[in-house]
Amino acid sequence: MTHAELSLMGRVALSFVLSFAIGFERELRGSAAGDRTYALVGTGAAAITAVTEHISPQAIAGVITGIGFIGGGLVFKEGRANIRGVTSAATIFAVAAIGVAAGTGHWLLTVALGAMVMVDLELRNLPLLHRLDARRYSRSMRDDMDAPMASRTESRRAPHERGDDAPDKGGDDAPHQTGKGGSGA
Repeated sequence: MTHAELSLMGRVALSFVLSFAIGFERELRGSAAGDRTYALVGTGAAAITAVTEHISPQAIAGVITGIGFIGGGLVFKEGRANIRGVTSAATIFAVAAIGVAAGTGHWLLTVALGAMVMVDLELRNLPLLHRLDARRYSRSMRDDMDAPMASRTESRRAPHERGDDAPDKGGDDAPHQTGKGGSGA
């Protein structure tokens, strides 16, 4: 085995180890995809990148496109508002990026990406860092899917101070008069 072949094997092996670790975490958390899927994606991305990096860089774009299809298969809609699998799909994409970084020989970037992905996935379980989890604060914030609210200063004013001649009928969702012919909408 030549030095170049050993270097390629090291790149692919690094991607395998990091991808497997991320997949192991996802499997522990009950994800639709687990350690084998993540390890295969990361290892495959690293191998294709390592072999085709200088010959055909378009192959890397093909890897990313293929990962999009795998990620799309992980996203499921349950009911009207519940979507599952988005984190798994995003993590598959991140593992492919780890594979590409490893395949190009950027060892430090590869390890840093792996660490950042693991911190992101485990954020709410890490001491002190769990305070950065947005779910802790979701009850104190208005949901984007709720109806729009009037501004505080506008809602405190009397209707005649806002420029309305008619009494307030309940906000933005109330039916509005068109002013044509006196009949409403």
